[in-house]
Amino acid sequence: MLDHCFSILAPMQYKRVLLKLSGESLMGSKQFGIDADMVMQYAEEIKAASDAGVQVAVVIGGGNIFRGIQATANGIDRVQGDYMGMLATVINSMALQSGLEKLGVNTRLLTAIEMKEIAEPFIKRRAVRHLEKGRVVIFGAGTGNPYFTTDTAAALRATEIECNVILKGTRVDGIYDADPEKNADAKRYDKVTFTEVLAKKLNVMDLTAFTLCQENHLPIIVFDMNKKGNLKKVLSGDPIGTVVTD
Repeated sequence: MLDHCFSILAPMQYKRVLLKLSGESLMGSKQFGIDADMVMQYAEEIKAASDAGVQVAVVIGGGNIFRGIQATANGIDRVQGDYMGMLATVINSMALQSGLEKLGVNTRLLTAIEMKEIAEPFIKRRAVRHLEKGRVVIFGAGTGNPYFTTDTAAALRATEIECNVILKGTRVDGIYDADPEKNADAKRYDKVTFTEVLAKKLNVMDLTAFTLCQENHLPIIVFDMNKKGNLKKVLSGDPIGTVVTD
């Protein structure tokens, strides 16, 4: 397996990474759906990382379109709702793929649910080969199973394809002991261990995803993806965001 430690890989800190984006982040200034400007901003950030020689895989949520967990409140069966949420992630993945290809980036969309007209089925060796050829790989449809979040899908795929780190791009600049958007006195952590996150009940990922990362010694970096240039800075080893390690 690739070494999960923080060895320097010139010119970037990491060789292979998985970038986790929320579906809500694609809304930009909108209240619903996809903001084309935000898609292009993310595409430019990912292109810069890929051009620097980093192998980039991406998982995007679907909350800007549909959340499976909210389905039961509307009278929809939970399992059915989760599958609807998986389809929403594919829509977002296709939007990002389109944005990247407009910039001349070679991409592949792999889905956990077979959709042969628009994507390849997820096969580990195929995904790794695409990355080795310098293509940006986007994973859609979560894990393909209900009751699992896209955070869990990100942790699972990152472990399967042997990434060095999961980069969780958010709208805040790291992990805090309270919601920084509601509490001006919230304390930000530069570094924190998996054990401390659990003990202090810090909000990083859902427990299933977080435990998967912990068991496989897979570091997580939470950072502000909306600030231009931050992704490349993180990959360069700059002290951006919060690092979660053993």
